[in-house]
Amino acid sequence: MTLRPVQVNIKALDASVVGRFWAEALGWTAYSPGVTTYVGPAGGLVWPDPVAVGIDVVPVPEAKTTTKNRVHLDLATTSAAHQAELIERLQAHGATPADVGQGQVPWTVLADPEGNEFCVLEPREVYRDTGPIAAVVVDCEDPRAMARFWGEALDWSLLEVTDEHATFRSAKGVGPHLEFLRVPGAKTVPDRVHLDLLPYPGDDEAAEVARLRALGATDLDLGQGDVPWTCLADPEGHELCVLALP
Repeated sequence: MTLRPVQVNIKALDASVVGRFWAEALGWTAYSPGVTTYVGPAGGLVWPDPVAVGIDVVPVPEAKTTTKNRVHLDLATTSAAHQAELIERLQAHGATPADVGQGQVPWTVLADPEGNEFCVLEPREVYRDTGPIAAVVVDCEDPRAMARFWGEALDWSLLEVTDEHATFRSAKGVGPHLEFLRVPGAKTVPDRVHLDLLPYPGDDEAAEVARLRALGATDLDLGQGDVPWTCLADPEGHELCVLALP
């Protein structure tokens, strides 16, 4: 039994607008199979075995607060020219510069049309084969503790862990990295961005949820009501959802 990250869930006042932005950012396609807007590679939705870690934009009535998101995306680039072109193109589609205290750095911090922060990275060899999303980045107080929990929760490989960061990637060596970065201060507001996890065909969602609880996850009531997925929080309070297989 194990789980895999299959999508980054982003809450938005206008899911279609934010979904179209991220489709443009990633060179992917926005699909609207229902109330949410899914962003993924061309070819349509592929369930229960998605070919990429996609983005699912979910409509909510509340706007983002001014507090920086604890989870954000890093976008990969292949050259200085590609980085500059991508930044210019995203700003033309509604991105705005964001100051999260980064100072003078070789990457650029932007926010999507509803204020969700993300980074456009300078070219890095480590991300040369990830696709458009270099990494899903999670702020945390204790990367080693996060590595223990998420290392048991997922079937992804732990590439590196120190007091300052922990890095995972699919054991297949494809797709984005999952990175936990040490930052001062605890989580103070509900997550605007979180990971959705999916069991493998043949595995049992309820058993997977029970396993996460045994590892230290706690139940989370977001007002979701009677839904086929389960909302939990990791030991530092980051939201996550365990999806039901179709």
